[in-house]
Amino acid sequence: MTRPRLGFWQRFAVVLVKPVMTVWTRRTWRGMEHLRGDGGVIIVPNHISHADPLVAAHFVYDSGRWPQFLGKASVFRVPVIGWILHRCRQIPVERNTVDAVRSLDQLVAALDRGGAVVIYPEGTITREPDLWPMKGKTGAARLALATGAPVVPVAMWGPERIFDPRRSRLNPRPRIPVTVVAGPPVDLDRWSGATPTKAVLEEMTDTIMLRLRDMLTEIRGGTPPPLWERTARPVGERRRPEAAA
Repeated sequence: MTRPRLGFWQRFAVVLVKPVMTVWTRRTWRGMEHLRGDGGVIIVPNHISHADPLVAAHFVYDSGRWPQFLGKASVFRVPVIGWILHRCRQIPVERNTVDAVRSLDQLVAALDRGGAVVIYPEGTITREPDLWPMKGKTGAARLALATGAPVVPVAMWGPERIFDPRRSRLNPRPRIPVTVVAGPPVDLDRWSGATPTKAVLEEMTDTIMLRLRDMLTEIRGGTPPPLWERTARPVGERRRPEAAA
């Protein structure tokens, strides 16, 4: 496996984080072959815990790629921390502002350079009480349309044992079992060259999220709920995007 050429601060991050994660987790990694290569790739994990970025970064790095996460732009303005994040080639995102287009340009540039960009399509930790995937946001789909880069789904189960968001509880014990599985790129060819309308982006996003949901079901078992989003609809009514399928 060819390792990416890393700068000083990237090597520093590896030395700081990887030994901790090696002791803290007992890992089952599968599907790394879907991440290997030199071209740009959009990695879309499910989001179940504040520990997800550490686990995902460990998995992507072990696959031979350098993970480039999106982060709130405000974090990049924090003294020292923001400077290190920039040096580690992480990407600030301006949300809900006119500067959001600038963030998209940075993502496109990272993919053009062959980067492995990690986007949580749900935008935040899932609000499903049993941590199943919820309705996704359209950022990953928009980026895929703009670049043609493959979208690789990554299903994770186990980071919630490190930090359980439902109880806000950190588990410091070592050897916590975590499973991470990367699948083949999501088939989005039917939308190749399409105009990025709201309907197109939502259809692509639902396809990505349904793949993630199915992969997670294979890891953890059980019966997942349908994807849904909170709206101003009557209480208890849920949007079921897969009903038409």
